[in-house]
Amino acid sequence: MPFTAFTTFTPVRTARLALTAIAFAALASAAGAQGTGKLKVGLMLPYSGTYTALGVAIENGFKLYVDEQGGKLAGREIEYFKVDDESDPAKATDNVNKLIKRDNVDVIVGTVHSGVAMAMAKAAKESGTVLIVPNAGADAVTGPMCAPNIFRSSFSNWQPAYAMGEVAAKQQGKKKAMTITWKYAAGDESVNGFKEGFEKNGGKVDKQLTLAFPNVEFQALLTEIAAAKPDAVYAFFAGGGAVKFVKDYQAAGLNKTIPLYGPGFLTDGTLDAQGESAQGMLTTLHYADGLNTPRDTAFRTAYAKSFKLQPDVYAVQGYDAAQMLGVGLNATKGDISKKAEFASAVEKAKIDSPRGTFTVSKSHNPVQDIYLRKVDGKENKLVSTAIKGLADPARGCRM
Repeated sequence: MPFTAFTTFTPVRTARLALTAIAFAALASAAGAQGTGKLKVGLMLPYSGTYTALGVAIENGFKLYVDEQGGKLAGREIEYFKVDDESDPAKATDNVNKLIKRDNVDVIVGTVHSGVAMAMAKAAKESGTVLIVPNAGADAVTGPMCAPNIFRSSFSNWQPAYAMGEVAAKQQGKKKAMTITWKYAAGDESVNGFKEGFEKNGGKVDKQLTLAFPNVEFQALLTEIAAAKPDAVYAFFAGGGAVKFVKDYQAAGLNKTIPLYGPGFLTDGTLDAQGESAQGMLTTLHYADGLNTPRDTAFRTAYAKSFKLQPDVYAVQGYDAAQMLGVGLNATKGDISKKAEFASAVEKAKIDSPRGTFTVSKSHNPVQDIYLRKVDGKENKLVSTAIKGLADPARGCRM
């Protein structure tokens, strides 16, 4: 009898058992896709070069929120996949496809460089992968490139720039200005946003100076500014470029006679290196030191405890990217394939951010307060709210 029992495992029976096992595996895989397995999050951020510190802060902020939820969002454990975007638009498509095609991630979080983000948005739009942009302000991401599966937790380049244009003309009484930036998408959009706000309020931008990214040889352009003697200069740089420009501006003696303005990226995450050269500078951004709200204080305390660093706007944007992901997943019970329900939930949400509560527009860009800040020591201290609830115009979005 024992022998007879064993002989029932014929080749046909074995094949049937194998097929049954495959079917169960497929069901388990499908269940995972519908919100019970690990959620694959691809972090495509700058882990080398000029923007390294920014990428690290975004990752830290994202992981802090996930850790506060016990390491899970909507009951799903998070599995991370990381790619260095190298801040190189030419490599962006290949890099993002490592996450989409090789790693089969459910969601991509990235990046800092606007040129890279544009390629990521294109790939996300084509593949249907959820993309949350935690920094890059390229107007087109929530403009012509807008899509139901593309979101931004940061800002559009237009937002802080337009606000600074209004502040410089209305509050500071400046009449003539020059702008300076790297010649790339983020720089072009930022200086154009400033020009729009400045000229709408009675000012005039006489000249827009540019240099190739990531060139930091500013001397010839500083000489041109000194000769033109505008009432103000608006500059868009970030990371290592922002450090050198602000220091060179002071070394040329220009800060004594021509005030330097910019979006907050000119001084966020860079004050330690800029030192005395940044003191007293005014910038506009959707975050500031000294907000002193219970939400922000709790965030800053938790971040400092976890990473032994003080948080900046990049950390906030990473944190809020995770919050937005959590909102969408909670609404779909963890099933990120339900794109319409996911998007609808994020659009209806009030995100309880350290920056202050914000909503998300139909084009999936934050509608948020823009603050006027002043550099004081190693802080970008709150001066006032420059504009409340500023929405990006989302020009070209057809969603």
